[in-house]
Amino acid sequence: MFARLCLIFLILIGLAGCDRPPPLVQQESYVFGTRVEILVAGAPEKQAREAAAAVLRDFDRLHRTYHAWQPSELTAVNDALAAGKSIRVSPEMLEFITEARDLARLGDYRFDPGIGRLIRLWGFHSDEFKPQLPDPEALAAWRARPASVAQLRLDGPRVSSSNPALALDFGGYLKGVALDRAAALLRAQGIQHALINIGGNVMALGDKYGKPWKVGIQHPRQPGPLATLELRDGEAIGTSGDYQRYFELQGRRYSHLLDPASGEPADHTQAVTVLMPPGPKAGTLSDALSKPIFIAGPEHWQAAARQVGATQVLRVGPAGDIQVTRALKGRLSFLGKPPPMTEVP
Repeated sequence: MFARLCLIFLILIGLAGCDRPPPLVQQESYVFGTRVEILVAGAPEKQAREAAAAVLRDFDRLHRTYHAWQPSELTAVNDALAAGKSIRVSPEMLEFITEARDLARLGDYRFDPGIGRLIRLWGFHSDEFKPQLPDPEALAAWRARPASVAQLRLDGPRVSSSNPALALDFGGYLKGVALDRAAALLRAQGIQHALINIGGNVMALGDKYGKPWKVGIQHPRQPGPLATLELRDGEAIGTSGDYQRYFELQGRRYSHLLDPASGEPADHTQAVTVLMPPGPKAGTLSDALSKPIFIAGPEHWQAAARQVGATQVLRVGPAGDIQVTRALKGRLSFLGKPPPMTEVP
């Protein structure tokens, strides 16, 4: 009888083990100048790791192909534009140029991937930033003839511009593109449940063992999250903040988020977070659309959000004041007492 009970017990343990879901698989890398993380739930480990590795390889290819200051296909295009020449581009690059230009137009060019030379003037074409202002004469020259992606001419697969100061920089757009590509790659390899995080630009697939994926919105001045929210299948969240790529000089913070109209860093906003609903371009939109809302500032950010079709937005002002749209507020969770915030339509 004892032996029979032991056998039954072992069988029950075995059955319980069969019902246990596969463990969460995590893959990490450093791409696009930031930490990248992929979490896969509910898939066999071998399948999950192979799928995540394929995504990281694609991220690395995108990073090398479209690097704005290390030799790449993108710098070759910028060299041709600076010399007043036209250049033939790949179908993928032509797609990115066209899409980025359309998104810039949508946001009244507050987000403008054609200001690469202005970014260089401010020292942000580097992995380390020196606390120094641009050369005044060089900045004045750029302001006298500002560059914009609107000045780019497309003739079939060839691109050119009459403004030699135009230089493309996809830094405010490519991480979102990478999210959408990662989601497509994972789904194509049978992965239905995953979380993709590219330095705070995040997309969710499915759920985490029956529960929504929970992500944090980084506090711009303190370690840890300002708030958390649960991402639904296909949703993407993107944040633009002045706390990652910046330098300080004489008590003032200068961030990489430059206002094309003034030629200077926007100093009226600490962070803007945008949540986009599921769709084929949710990742791209979450990344690119946070920029014009950030640049628009305290008086115009709501109009800018409406213009680009972003309804779920959180903005942190220069003094840490928080504004959040009604559509997003109800989805936020806080540790302890919620901070004071203003709800807007």
